[in-house]
Amino acid sequence: MNPSLFRYVWHHTKRDQIWIIAVILLSMPFGFMALDLPKQIVNGPIQGKGLATPEATARFMELHFDAPAWLGGATWKLFDGIELTRMPYLVALSLIFLGLVCINGLFKFYINTFKGRLGERMLRRLRYELVDRVLRFPIGHFNKVKATEVATMVKDEVEPLGGFIGDAFVQPVFLSGQALTAMLFIFVQSFWLGSIALVIVLVQALLIPKLRQRLLVLGKRQQLTARDLAGRVGEVVDGIAEVRVNDASNYERADIANRLGRIFFIRYELYQRKFFVKFLNNFLAQITPFLFFLVGGYFAIQGTLDIGQLVAVIAAYKDLPGPIKELIDWDQQRQDVQIKYGQVSEQFSPEPMLAAALQAPTKGPVPRIEQAIEIKGLTVTDDTGAKVLEPADFTLSPGEWVAAVGELNAGAEAMADAIASLVQPTAGRIKIGEHSLDTIPQSVTGRRIAYVGTDTYLRNTTLRDCLLHGLMHYPFNPGDNGSKEHINIAEAHASGNTDLDVAADWIDYERAGVKDQNELTARILSSLAIVELDDDIFEFGLRNAAEDSLGDAFEARILAARVALKERLAAASIAHMVEPFDPEQYQAQATIAENLVFGAALDTAFKADFLPCNEAVLAELSVNGLDQKLFEVGKRIAATVVELFADLPADHPFFDRLSFVKPEELPNYKTMLARVGNRDFASSSEADRTMILSLAIGYVEPRHRLNLLDDEIRREIVATRHRITELVGNSHSSSVAIYDPDRFNVGSSLEANILFGRITHGLADAPALVRQAIRETLLDLDLRNTVIEAGLRFMVGPAGKRLTHGQRQKIALARGLLKQPDILVVNRGLGALSPRTQRSIMASLGKSFKHTDKTHPLGVFWVLATPTLVDMFDRVVVFHDGRITADGTPDTLLSSDQRLQRLVA
Repeated sequence: MNPSLFRYVWHHTKRDQIWIIAVILLSMPFGFMALDLPKQIVNGPIQGKGLATPEATARFMELHFDAPAWLGGATWKLFDGIELTRMPYLVALSLIFLGLVCINGLFKFYINTFKGRLGERMLRRLRYELVDRVLRFPIGHFNKVKATEVATMVKDEVEPLGGFIGDAFVQPVFLSGQALTAMLFIFVQSFWLGSIALVIVLVQALLIPKLRQRLLVLGKRQQLTARDLAGRVGEVVDGIAEVRVNDASNYERADIANRLGRIFFIRYELYQRKFFVKFLNNFLAQITPFLFFLVGGYFAIQGTLDIGQLVAVIAAYKDLPGPIKELIDWDQQRQDVQIKYGQVSEQFSPEPMLAAALQAPTKGPVPRIEQAIEIKGLTVTDDTGAKVLEPADFTLSPGEWVAAVGELNAGAEAMADAIASLVQPTAGRIKIGEHSLDTIPQSVTGRRIAYVGTDTYLRNTTLRDCLLHGLMHYPFNPGDNGSKEHINIAEAHASGNTDLDVAADWIDYERAGVKDQNELTARILSSLAIVELDDDIFEFGLRNAAEDSLGDAFEARILAARVALKERLAAASIAHMVEPFDPEQYQAQATIAENLVFGAALDTAFKADFLPCNEAVLAELSVNGLDQKLFEVGKRIAATVVELFADLPADHPFFDRLSFVKPEELPNYKTMLARVGNRDFASSSEADRTMILSLAIGYVEPRHRLNLLDDEIRREIVATRHRITELVGNSHSSSVAIYDPDRFNVGSSLEANILFGRITHGLADAPALVRQAIRETLLDLDLRNTVIEAGLRFMVGPAGKRLTHGQRQKIALARGLLKQPDILVVNRGLGALSPRTQRSIMASLGKSFKHTDKTHPLGVFWVLATPTLVDMFDRVVVFHDGRITADGTPDTLLSSDQRLQRLVA
């Protein structure tokens, strides 16, 4: 990056800067006229100079320039003007003044808007360029930086640069023009008053920046400490498990407090110095009017300066301190942002950066890798300079399956990373045919080489999007809404951003070997089956809430499964294990809250935890006094719990049955009961009512067995349910997905939609038997793949944390297989799985890819986490201390190489 912010700005915006500077220069004469006109109004029509009689006239629009006396006093006439009497003359001059105000205001509006847009464009360009450079960082550099610090620099630290970039050239010209116009006007009126103003301005211009030098140092220190704080907080978040299991939370608090303290004292000193400089600047600005009144008043009394000139000088000076102060502020901001920009440019310029041309977007088909990968004298070092791979020679032939084995970090991992272009060789070369690997574009290596590492970072998106990430190279088809809706092409070009439309269809169907979405889904399912992830995603599909429509055809098939399950349960004589939802009956296996809000809550206000605070629901409970009855139920629950369990240890199994009461909360309930006493619902405090109702609405009679509900309360709950259902349907249409026997419930999981009820409490093996029946029903109706498709909508969470380590590794392998690579590199990629599972996946992979395509066979370089699997490969390479110590077939090396024998053993 260009180390100078001004050169960077000028390089990208010189045409715009020249244009706006020309506009500023054009505005200056109008500014001068606006300063001179009040003097003419005061001296002319108001004081009557030259208009002593009503018939006297003055020349309107007479254009002339009078040089001050100290410059000779010459006059240049440009236009003789129009004769007007006193009052018309006043009106005409006033209208001209109003017109100049409007013109100058429009100039300022245009200039400020233009430079604001220019600044935002450059900020957009700078942020895009920084992210673009992150995408081209050498992989090893990411071991030295923290993700949170990089994000902070892109988001926050360059934010001040955006405001300054628009002002970089425009502001000094604009403000200098205003200041020079005002200063020139003052000198024209009086040399001495102009000299006073000039001296004060020079003092401000020289003294204030010098005092602000310390502010710049403090500002840089504040930026570094704030960035360090962001990185430290990110470490705490990433390592929260380690913090808790080691009881290190208080150390982390102390560390954060110490860092916050350093920031506090830096910022406090900044405030002290900043406001002192502001005080001094304001003092110097205010002393000038004092001198104007004193000296200018003296000249006016002596007759060497008329009143109109004095008023005009004071009015002109009013426009002088603002630009001067802003110029001083601009100079401080210039130094400050140059420091910030220098730090950012330094942080985002690691060597060696990946050449931008290697990541250029490519739409068309890319050539296959049909030649052998030849490695000669390959040497790889880590970020400390230590060699992790000594000079090595190796060849991977097309279609060859090679297993690399050795101790951890013995060199095999470095070679795998080098083949996948993740590390740059320190010495030696990797060639594919006649081309060096480091000169081959990523459009080739990224599509023809698949890589699976020990861990896989997944974006916080759906499983389907994670799997398709390896096919998203270029917007192959326009989006449904068109690019105009999502990206302004002209603005993207003006800001130096890519004009590729993120809303388009980026999936490379040809690379996946399919024609459309339907075939692609089939390919996804086959890849999931190979890596044995289909069962997991089937479970995700069953248990993940839909939250929106899955399509009429799909929902109709789920409703058919609901009917089929009911028949299966009846045929197996286990129908009594499920109590179905019935809008007209109280659901004994569900909580009171679920019976009241007869549906899946989509709005937080209708979830069980917030229901006691929902005013709409409370109003419906009060219609037939159900609020008081539930209040009594809650009190009885609290009293029973306190009486029976107050003396039990916190880990007693009885508390498992009391899902709505935690052991540590028992003292609170005891205190609450004493406080409430015999009070009813209306006379109790809001906090007590909420606490007691929370107990009541979580009650399930068959589970908790306190015998608190009678038929009357059940009927009233059902009646209240109907009113709440009507309320939700009328005024909260998106708040609750009501349970309807004939409709798919978008707020419930597929499993809950098929079951459409609750499993009966207290029956042995009921949950297992019912869930088994659900799965058998889906298989009978050929819905397994359909459910897996629904499971692909599962959100994986930040960095895929909702998945296990093994599931993430399986996704990485399935993603690599989807793009049908020519070379598959696995760097201990399935190490989180059992050896048996690894062998099974390798067998499925071999059955699907190994030697099946005689024309374009799949080559594999697999760094094994489990050396016992070497028999599944054509060739084995043994690494030790960064060197290749053996290379041959599995049978040969297993009988002759002692190191491999030890690893396998």
